[in-house]
Amino acid sequence: MTFDELNLNKPLLNALNDLGLISPTPIQEKVFSVVMSGKDVCAIAQTGTGKTFGYLLPCLRQIQFSKERIPQLLILVPTRELVVQVVDEIQKLTVYMSLTVAGIYGGVNTKPQMAEIKSGIDILVATPGRLNDFLSTLIVNPKTIKRLVIDEFDEMLNLGFRPQLENIFDKLPPRRQNLLFSATLTTDVEQLITTFFEGMVRIEAEPLGTPLASIKQGYYAIPNFYTKINFIFQLLLANVAMSKVLVFVSTKKLADLVFKELEAHFGESVAIIHSNLSQNKRFDAVNRFEAGTCRILIATDIVARGIDVTEVTHVFNFDLPEVPENYIHRIGRTGRADKSGIAISFVTEKEKEKLEMIEALMSSKIGQYDTPSSLVIATQLLEEEQPEIKTKFVPLKAKDAGPAFHQKSEKNSKVNVRRDHEAEKKKKYGKSYEKRSRN
Repeated sequence: MTFDELNLNKPLLNALNDLGLISPTPIQEKVFSVVMSGKDVCAIAQTGTGKTFGYLLPCLRQIQFSKERIPQLLILVPTRELVVQVVDEIQKLTVYMSLTVAGIYGGVNTKPQMAEIKSGIDILVATPGRLNDFLSTLIVNPKTIKRLVIDEFDEMLNLGFRPQLENIFDKLPPRRQNLLFSATLTTDVEQLITTFFEGMVRIEAEPLGTPLASIKQGYYAIPNFYTKINFIFQLLLANVAMSKVLVFVSTKKLADLVFKELEAHFGESVAIIHSNLSQNKRFDAVNRFEAGTCRILIATDIVARGIDVTEVTHVFNFDLPEVPENYIHRIGRTGRADKSGIAISFVTEKEKEKLEMIEALMSSKIGQYDTPSSLVIATQLLEEEQPEIKTKFVPLKAKDAGPAFHQKSEKNSKVNVRRDHEAEKKKKYGKSYEKRSRN
């Protein structure tokens, strides 16, 4: 099927043609007709399947021009980076349409965002926190919303946005179309759908846990953190083909440490992104990586869903994620748009259980590569890698305490005796004492 066979208007077809897009992806094809019918949809689609256009194309096809410039389409996403990405995608598709879009998110001054909304918009892309702020101050009028899209629904709940979402649902008009897009169908997602949405049509592009076929996966067994550093140095220096590399690290602390080690050698061709960094630094890192001026981007899992970067050649799992589904999201940053990609994981002995959980999710094994003999095995260990010092416990032998009463020695024993002082003095002083007594 081509986009010409979908019920798209000329402006959208022209925009797709400018982007060089000819055929819809499976999720785009499956979702389009159902959304156009006006039904509520819950679509399960992993990263890299084209889900953003999956909901944008039917929504933009149905949106009606209004001289009042009031928001008709509301799109909720979990991160600031994703707000910017979705706004950019909308602008690409609406280049031949008279529609205005605005994106709002926290961490920046509210005044420019407020001014943009007041000037008139048709589409609003927002994070839940900032939208709640604007709803409480009546900057955004929720009653004009005809269609609600929630992208990365499961990640919204993982990040603790449920209270904000429930407040938003209460303020939106009950007669609206709801479109939920989620990478996984967790218990929390199911519960919220049951509570707030009825009769949703469920659409699944691929079985849950299915990685993209265009991604070659493998792992190396590596003993510790600094050996991983040695190995990633060795791979990056030896392979020119690793031209756009995403390195995923489980925590912000470890991400900073990996960045410090790599920056010392690769300089400005290394960037880092995590939630502790300022918004400007996060945007700058992503923009440099997208533009190709930065070769290596070190990131926590926020990037697995937060941004859309093209032509990533390699994804390194410096360590494995705590949640198996996040492995799918991580490696889904490569092998996109009909291009092949490579995902390499470093696995310590302690991470073998995580590896097994990932393999169980995918219902397939990840092949192990042989570690090169030239790899220098580091002896330096992080504090958390230090072996536990086990002290041998020797139980004390309890002495028999015996009875509570102890008989005193004869020397220390005391006996109450009535003493005859007269007799004692006579014995001591003799006749002289008797003489003094008579006188």
